[in-house]
Amino acid sequence: MKKPFIPVFAISLLLTGIVRNQATFLVTSLPANTPAQDILYISGDFAGWNPGSPAYAMQENTDGNWYITLNEQTEGTEIRFKFTRGSWATVEKGPSGEEIADRRFTFGNGQTVEVTIHNWADGGSGNNSTAAPNVQIMDEDFFIPQLNRSRRIWIYLPPDYDTSGRNYPVLYMHDGQNLFDSNTSFSGEWQVDETLNAMAGEGIEVPVVVGIDNGGIYRIAEYTPWSNQQYGGGDGDAYIRFVVEILKPHIDQNYRTLPGREHTGIMGSSLGGLISHYAALRYQQTFSKAGIFSPSYWFSDSVWLFTHHSPKQENMLFYQLCGTLEGENTVAHMHRMSDSLKSVGFNQEDIFNKVVEGGQHNEALWRDNFREAILWLFGNGPASIPEQVTVRKLILSPNPAQEYFRIINQESLNADSLTITDISGQAAKELKFKTRGHYDIRSLKPGTYLIRLQSDGYLYEGKLIRGK
Repeated sequence: MKKPFIPVFAISLLLTGIVRNQATFLVTSLPANTPAQDILYISGDFAGWNPGSPAYAMQENTDGNWYITLNEQTEGTEIRFKFTRGSWATVEKGPSGEEIADRRFTFGNGQTVEVTIHNWADGGSGNNSTAAPNVQIMDEDFFIPQLNRSRRIWIYLPPDYDTSGRNYPVLYMHDGQNLFDSNTSFSGEWQVDETLNAMAGEGIEVPVVVGIDNGGIYRIAEYTPWSNQQYGGGDGDAYIRFVVEILKPHIDQNYRTLPGREHTGIMGSSLGGLISHYAALRYQQTFSKAGIFSPSYWFSDSVWLFTHHSPKQENMLFYQLCGTLEGENTVAHMHRMSDSLKSVGFNQEDIFNKVVEGGQHNEALWRDNFREAILWLFGNGPASIPEQVTVRKLILSPNPAQEYFRIINQESLNADSLTITDISGQAAKELKFKTRGHYDIRSLKPGTYLIRLQSDGYLYEGKLIRGK
């Protein structure tokens, strides 16, 4: 095994004792298909999750390994990070091409952290978008006059939009990078398009979805109506006024929508959940439903005073979700908010609270409960939610695949067959289940597919990219 590489300046600092709060990240293993000309970057919460910041470009040492030494941090400071080749389309993936959780590191005594990168999102070659064909980039640089910034806007149109002639309800969602395409997400996508296409295939009416990219370094500010002494913030009202005053009228004018408040919802997670809560109460004349996933009610105590002074003016539905592993106060805050909403005039039947045992603060939790939230918010409340089927992850390899793939779950699976559908929900193939062996996909066109099977009462699902 190669010895860890520590830059000369880091050694000199070590001798003086200053380096105790520095850290060098050394990539000792790369995928074989990593393009030789590409540069590696480290991206994380310390860099506004910019996937290709020049300030965080890594260097190659004499052994051909990539490294970077981050600036000193207070001992005990934790960071979250991932590695890319300059964009989220080239973010690192797991051994089977799966999404991986954010890496974490806590600064302490100076040290070198050795890293293995297993796969790249693009397979090392190019962009393999996982967005369905009925997802479009409405505008790469839609201007936000309230903030003097521009932003990419996505739009999902129901599968029958071009043929039905009907008008549709609309859901506005934050963190657009993470909704439809794993290549633009930094921690996994919600699979909004796949979920809604599958629901439409079952005859369920689904909404138009407008995804608004977060502003990177401006995300905290834009998703918080109030400031926090440590994190700043406070541009949230300006951001929501943009949605209400500029973006919504544009959508209603250019697409077949049902513009009334009774057909308009807003949804987000984490700080996106906080700003969705704010929008629902502040602009009750615009929204009638809010999906509030893992809300960051901890960000400012002003949220409680704001809620207290925002009595019910119109009928409103609130879908609140969190997991038990999100933080010691998350569940308590969610139930406290439920009580606060009831104290200002909303009824218990207006509020759906769900706590997922073992649920973590990540896209997996939000993705797994998105369908239920849509059914409750845009359907007829709890009665519209069918019996839940627990979904487990199907691990596929290789992924992307050319001619064959196999299932490499460690647990034993017991199924008769597996189905393959494209991301629009159309059936592509059904194959007999094998406990071992490869599945032939040579007859499939290049693209993204969902592989599903039922085993021992659980639904297993995995996304597979069929390469060219």
